[in-house]
Amino acid sequence: MGELRVSESEKSLVDTYGRVHRDMRVSLTDRCSLRCNYCMPADFADWIPGDHLLTTDEMMLVLDVATEMGIDQVRLTGGEPLLRPDVVDVVRRIYALPHAPKISLTSNGLRLPKLAKELADAGLERVNISLDTLDPQRFKEMTHRDRFHDVIAGIEAAKEAGLLPVKVNAVLLRGVNDDEAVPLLKHALANDWKLRFIEQMPLDAGGLWARPKMVTADEIMEMLSAEFELTPVPARGSAPAEEFYVDGGPATVGIIASVSRPFCAACDRLRLTADGQFRNCLFAQDETDVRALLRDSSLSEDEIRAGIASTLAKVTKAKLPGHGINDPTFIQPARPMSAIGG
Repeated sequence: MGELRVSESEKSLVDTYGRVHRDMRVSLTDRCSLRCNYCMPADFADWIPGDHLLTTDEMMLVLDVATEMGIDQVRLTGGEPLLRPDVVDVVRRIYALPHAPKISLTSNGLRLPKLAKELADAGLERVNISLDTLDPQRFKEMTHRDRFHDVIAGIEAAKEAGLLPVKVNAVLLRGVNDDEAVPLLKHALANDWKLRFIEQMPLDAGGLWARPKMVTADEIMEMLSAEFELTPVPARGSAPAEEFYVDGGPATVGIIASVSRPFCAACDRLRLTADGQFRNCLFAQDETDVRALLRDSSLSEDEIRAGIASTLAKVTKAKLPGHGINDPTFIQPARPMSAIGG
């Protein structure tokens, strides 16, 4: 691929608040094989048109520029990223970039028994897998799919393939599975999972999120502290999870409290949606189209690369100090998590 021809001032992903951006979340698809009720309705069908999705070549051009500008971590997301037919090739090609980043992936785990080893061989380092309950019947009710044991098999496949640590993400919903905080952590400790609880966020396609219904980080801490001694892990850095040693360690548990304990001041993440939009915040109202630039036949590759770099720098500079969820004027993004990329 060609050299990046932009000014030195643009070869930096630093916003006006001094945050250096090194992490890019890249959505491979908005499709998903589950219908978790905090994400999308069971009959959801408002998918991104296929011709709007970036091709793998287009995605690699963007990532080649982004990694040259300082992105050194790429998280592949969705929807369910493993539904993309060429996901192994995507990982392999990212790993082969001149400024190759560390590569991770967020998944529901269903296809990992088939793909975990191939993904690891291609260059994937680790996975995050979603699992909100240990009860197969409750899993079916929450996801509208009878696939609990397939997720467990996916977690085991990831461990066997060396995609470590295997991080398991759980969302607790009031009156649904909020009685499972302690059982989930006990199971995680017994099975060498790195468990992280995530506050429910206002990103569901059904628009049902409401602050009073959300199980907060303080509530999760109270539930866990009834059974375990939790002590903070120092040096959180830009990580979204606030981690705690469990009973003195070395095992830990994490809580991602995007709503009640926002960590925006240390955020180093940018996003590329499956249909080629740059976003500087998961909750942003605005996004910037890069797909049109990639498909402009009047431009040379060098001109496209320079345009990607300039656009990415401007998107970064425009990042707000915080997501504003706790502001009375906050408006939920028009696109759900599945379309933005988790």
